[in-house]
Amino acid sequence: MKDLPKTDLKSLNQQLKTGRYMLFFTADWCPDCRFIKPAMPQIENDYPEYQFLKVDRDENIDLAGEMNVMGIPSFIAYSDGKEIGRFSNGDRKTQKEVESFIDSLKIK
Repeated sequence: MKDLPKTDLKSLNQQLKTGRYMLFFTADWCPDCRFIKPAMPQIENDYPEYQFLKVDRDENIDLAGEMNVMGIPSFIAYSDGKEIGRFSNGDRKTQKEVESFIDSLKIK
């Protein structure tokens, strides 16, 4: 999973213009983020159609605010520059819940 360097929404939108992306908002201090991190390589492997980008919420606090990400861990999916879904709250997420979210995304 690639780390997203500090960026702003305009720059991020340029980067996400083509292809499918899954943004994973996280922070080192977050216990619920640490809970899902061990499952992320398997999730990433199971969904090769998405490029997964790890977004450090603390490093990108302004971006998180612009994107209305109030809880972590959070996942936001993009296809060709358009947001197609989000699983964003402050609750602990299991591998099954994350995979169910990704499975529910229908590319229009």
